[in-house]
Amino acid sequence: MKNEDDGERRSEDGLSDFDGPQAIPIEDAIDLHSFHPRDIPSVVDEYITAAHERGFREVRLIHGRGTGVQRGIVQAVLEKHPLVVSFHDAPESHLGATVAVLQNGDTHS
Repeated sequence: MKNEDDGERRSEDGLSDFDGPQAIPIEDAIDLHSFHPRDIPSVVDEYITAAHERGFREVRLIHGRGTGVQRGIVQAVLEKHPLVVSFHDAPESHLGATVAVLQNGDTHS
């Protein structure tokens, strides 16, 4: 189904037919609200790797407070990620964000 307003193909539910990878800018923080919960583990994993490659030593992952499910998913990924030295709840966010400290320098030593 084609939406005449913007020329983008959309399904009958109004969502874009494109469901492929999306490029996101790598900065010192990422807001995870716009990602589907099933995608959070891979988004966090890829973001941490890309942030480390760009030289970030500390990053903030904004997951929101809610019921704590997203926070748990994010922190479970961080706990196992080889580039994460430590992580903690960002105190000013009232459990709505997690700060991760990444390894410094070459990880192949």
